[in-house]
Amino acid sequence: MARAAIVSFRLGLSDGVSIVARLWKELLGDIGFDMVTVAAEGPVDRLVPGLGIDQPDGPDPEQFSAAVDDVDLVVVANLCTIPLNLPAARTVAGALAGRPAILHHHDPPWQRERFASVTELPPDDPSWRHVVINRLTAEQFAQRGLEAAVIYNGFDTNSAAGDRDAMRARLGVAEETLLVVHPVRAIPRKNIPAAIAIAEELEGTYWLMGQAEEGYDATLDQLLADARCPVIHRPVARTPDIYAAADLVVFPSHWEGFGNPPVEAAIWRRPCVVGDYLVAEELAEFGFRWFSPQRLDEVRDFLECPDANLLDQNQAIAQQHFSLERVRSDLVALLDDAGWLP
Repeated sequence: MARAAIVSFRLGLSDGVSIVARLWKELLGDIGFDMVTVAAEGPVDRLVPGLGIDQPDGPDPEQFSAAVDDVDLVVVANLCTIPLNLPAARTVAGALAGRPAILHHHDPPWQRERFASVTELPPDDPSWRHVVINRLTAEQFAQRGLEAAVIYNGFDTNSAAGDRDAMRARLGVAEETLLVVHPVRAIPRKNIPAAIAIAEELEGTYWLMGQAEEGYDATLDQLLADARCPVIHRPVARTPDIYAAADLVVFPSHWEGFGNPPVEAAIWRRPCVVGDYLVAEELAEFGFRWFSPQRLDEVRDFLECPDANLLDQNQAIAQQHFSLERVRSDLVALLDDAGWLP
């Protein structure tokens, strides 16, 4: 049986790359691969120290090579894309030279101001295939002489609805309370201040899902302390319950490579306020109807008199274009073209 490995900084956790990697693992397994995971952190099959974020020495090259020696195909999830561990990226690229590999890119360095000076990523090799998560990045790859296939993130569009009453009881939120969920990690580009301001303006309770990262702890603590609305800062593992409990989803990010919450909001029939980052404009071309942070009067009108047609349209678009079946089809086409189907 053909074996495939997914390699990243960390896997099996709640960050966006881990979530997408978990879905790819399931889909590649369904296609016919025996799957293993390789990372420095998380519940993985093969732990390799030095692969993690900000581990300055990188992994031992022989140890990493041994971790993928029995593998027919390696999927590198963002590790050779965003420069959070350049020694690890160099080691992985060197070990995979001449071998079948998919480099799955979420955050190329030129899309982040603090990494704009890094020009060695992503690496390239004639034996590899590059996959990106939006058309904008594919165009930017082409400008740099790299061909990349676009495979948008996929979702379980047929999942059963969550338990609204149980989740609200767990959070201590009354049914008449407007619950505004912000299902993100707490980092600067997620625009926490704008999300809080929306909840304040609508007289709702602000529910932030993720913990602070990238040194944002002190800033976040102050923002939440100063909020002029009730605040809940609590993660929940089961996605359908999050959206079932919420009345409104907010996602006013400055930048995203994709942005899962607006599509998830569509799947579970919740209105969503979305910032004007570039990839949101690309996704909106599919026909999604989202609200602008600058037009909260329209949000208030919707909450007072929900438009079922809007929710129907958003859900149908998500089911048509962002399903797991669509991702599986895209992966099969990519593997078939490369001659890598098991």
